[in-house]
Amino acid sequence: MRWLFWGSVAVIGYTYAGYPLLMWLLARLRPKTWKRGPIQPSVSVLMAVRNGATLLPEKVKHLLTLDYSNVKEVIVVSDGSTDGTVEFLNHVSDPRFRAIALSEHSGKAVALNEGLKAATGEIVLFVDIRPRVASGAISELVSNFADPKVGCVAGELVVGIEGHEESAAAVGGLYWSYEQWIRKSEAQFDSPVGVYGGFYAARRELLQPFPAGIILDDMFQPLAIIAQGYRSVLDESAVVHDIWPKTMEGEFQRKVRTLVGNFQLVQMCPWVVSLRNRTLFQLFSHKLLRLVVPYMALLAFICSLVLAMQSQLFAAFAGCEIGFLLLMGVSSLFKVKGLSKLTAPVAALFGLNAAAVMALYKFLFNRGPLWKMWGGGKVSSTVAVNSPQHDVVLQ
Repeated sequence: MRWLFWGSVAVIGYTYAGYPLLMWLLARLRPKTWKRGPIQPSVSVLMAVRNGATLLPEKVKHLLTLDYSNVKEVIVVSDGSTDGTVEFLNHVSDPRFRAIALSEHSGKAVALNEGLKAATGEIVLFVDIRPRVASGAISELVSNFADPKVGCVAGELVVGIEGHEESAAAVGGLYWSYEQWIRKSEAQFDSPVGVYGGFYAARRELLQPFPAGIILDDMFQPLAIIAQGYRSVLDESAVVHDIWPKTMEGEFQRKVRTLVGNFQLVQMCPWVVSLRNRTLFQLFSHKLLRLVVPYMALLAFICSLVLAMQSQLFAAFAGCEIGFLLLMGVSSLFKVKGLSKLTAPVAALFGLNAAAVMALYKFLFNRGPLWKMWGGGKVSSTVAVNSPQHDVVLQ
């Protein structure tokens, strides 16, 4: 029982503290620098959207006025939208603008693949509908491609947390800062195993077709590029702004989707857990171990309860965990002023681990393709919409 307890604690400690510190140390002892330069390759901006009519006018205007002089085209793919998205796209008249409409909701991966077929720029910049690209960010991002071994570059995400619930703010603030610290260390050592999908760029000739239905396109593509012998890096000077869910309930759903995607990625692309993936150590330590942490925490708690009568140390551990749970419960039920700020980081961590448990359940027992948990549909024919240089008719 003691071995089970300490083994569980060791896994948790390594996942949340040991690995990040090890990667930070390796990044300083064996840094792998890359070259940056004032280059201006042609860029194809690519965005998939479903039912985005409310946000699209401002977003398309933003994309068409980006302060990078060599934006060759802005490609927007409507994924079976039913809210007027296609009608809006039909009326965009800028000569650099291309739009493609899928007649049925087919999922983001399929939509991105159709956009990639139409892209002609040297660099493809992937964006989402919410994020706002800061001035100069694209120039900073593409400057990293001056190094011929860099195949994928992600920017620095700044998450807005104003008006958020305190636990959700802890995820967007404290947790995201922690996550970015790990990714930066991975980039300095070699490559991060995932990027923020709302703003990253890659060499077009290296891009691989996304497997239909894949949830984590922003993990698949960087890993596929790394598998070809290139690097994926981060640039802190290429800033993008986004807002995550304002409530912990919304953040929980977002995290469930991401963690389901981790299970799905291993299932659909087993090569990511083989020696073909030179960042296998990072993937295992950074992503996969987090999927087992909640079970290790539960095992440690049960062991501490059993051993509490034999040792004050185990009794103290069990008491602390029970105390934190009670504190979170009181704080959320009665909204005691001051308590929510104290418990927010713990509540956020608890919520993220609960999301890992729910993700496994959904992965194992969801009926049908996993991406349909967030919207259903099937792949069908598509039609051309406002393609200025040539007709794009995709099947």
